[in-house]
Amino acid sequence: MSWDVRPSSAADVEAVAELRAVVLRADLERLGRYDEQRVRQRLRDGFDPACTQVIEVDGRFAGCVALRPADDAHWLEHFYLAPHLQGSGIGSGVLRRLLEQCDRDGTLVRLNVLQGSPARRLYERHGFALESEDPVDVFMVRTPA
Repeated sequence: MSWDVRPSSAADVEAVAELRAVVLRADLERLGRYDEQRVRQRLRDGFDPACTQVIEVDGRFAGCVALRPADDAHWLEHFYLAPHLQGSGIGSGVLRRLLEQCDRDGTLVRLNVLQGSPARRLYERHGFALESEDPVDVFMVRTPA
């Protein structure tokens, strides 16, 4: 399976919103926070094509990831991969590529992940550490290597 990333455009927003709803559903339901419209609208409201890359597998839409610059760090956001591709190494490869660039730039990276999400293990394997948490979110940070 070959994968690559490409810059996103405004035309990608609905595919990304739909993928977000699918990927987050189980965790949001477990936390009592799933709302079919809100999960998609929050993505639409925060979607910035300039910061987002689309993940393609064999030339087809498979996911996305955003790296949004902030004052003291970059925020890793909207990192979603189609469920049938999770665990295949694609997410690790995409994350590794992004973090290598942040390391070269000396950039701190922050993210938040839902409490109990298996994605937390992926982030921990790539050097993210707990910064703070609340009943819904776990906030993590990674210093440049």
